[in-house]
Amino acid sequence: MRTLDDLDVAGKVVLVRSDFNVPLADGENGSRVITDDGRIRAGLQTIEELRAAGAKVVVLAHLGRPKGVANPRLSLAPVAIRLGELLGAQVKLGFDISGPITSELISQLQPGGVLLLENLRFDARETSKDATERQELASELANLGDVYVSDGFGVVHREQASVTDIARLLPCAGGRLLVSETQVFRGLLANPDRPYVVVLGGSKVSDKLGVIGNLIGRVDRLLIGGGMAFTFLAAQGYEVADSLLEADQLETVKGFMAQADAAGVELVLPVDIVIADEFSADATVQCVASDMIPIGWRGLDIGPKTLALFAAKIIDAGTIVWNGPMGVFELAPFASGTRGVAEAIATAPGMSVVGGGDSAAAIRILGIDESAFSHISTGGGASLEFLEGKILPGITVLDEGQ
Repeated sequence: MRTLDDLDVAGKVVLVRSDFNVPLADGENGSRVITDDGRIRAGLQTIEELRAAGAKVVVLAHLGRPKGVANPRLSLAPVAIRLGELLGAQVKLGFDISGPITSELISQLQPGGVLLLENLRFDARETSKDATERQELASELANLGDVYVSDGFGVVHREQASVTDIARLLPCAGGRLLVSETQVFRGLLANPDRPYVVVLGGSKVSDKLGVIGNLIGRVDRLLIGGGMAFTFLAAQGYEVADSLLEADQLETVKGFMAQADAAGVELVLPVDIVIADEFSADATVQCVASDMIPIGWRGLDIGPKTLALFAAKIIDAGTIVWNGPMGVFELAPFASGTRGVAEAIATAPGMSVVGGGDSAAAIRILGIDESAFSHISTGGGASLEFLEGKILPGITVLDEGQ
């Protein structure tokens, strides 16, 4: 894959595909406020290097799923403001994704200037399943610039106009963030230091079937928490009461357990659970053994004995990958498991990789020092598909690119 080091960008218009799909909340007077700017900060290095090299930078990004319809609530206007604050420079928002008005804005850019185009997904062609439609938009975008840099790791698992099609039309390279992410995940699949420990959480087993199936033959220990743990516990014959359960995955989970046993992989499940009588921060809460959840109650976090067990399995790891919270960390009574696992991973001496999505958000929400981890991914879905061993089209096109 070509990188920024292979490009001569001085005086050229460089189109940078970033992943600025940040969470928003309603602010005062109908404004929209960014609640976590982690993805913007992660993309700064590439933009700053291009500016320093004298490029005119045009950033391409999306926000949410507007399904091809312009939606003011999903405008990138707050992102333009925050990006400008972080860069210490004005960042204009181009309200037209392509066309003469956008071309005029680009012509006004000075070397080192930055323009952010409006939400690409306001144009239905960006995510169209019709390759001809995607290529049409990609051609319009390519006509705006001289060089294309892909730096949005969170979208490289998608066939989209601004991710794959445009890379076939311009000299292209991977940005600093994308190259870093790719190197980390390729290393995890190729030759991780051992013991290799993977911690999986989140709500559904079905979201991680591919990951579990691909990793069982690669890891030394697989620790399962979060809502997905209850399907594993039910597969052992435990009563999980009102806890999250995917009954249609019970046989699949039993198969995973058998595969782990045959491969000599430690499959570690919760031994105690924090339960509540309702899904609420004000619920009545208690901690019980995993096989003692009473009818009418639901598990919402791992218990302290499980946390101690998980920490003991993490502490000597050569490589640790974590994807998915251990409980409903957004509610204070059920945040201890996620916080504790994060702290155990942060203090372990081995390489630690946080697989994006809710795990990365939890670290920031819970106030844990991000620098304590070797790598925090910006791509939830992309990191999962990488771990599944899937081909990611947005990376493949760069490996094959101009």
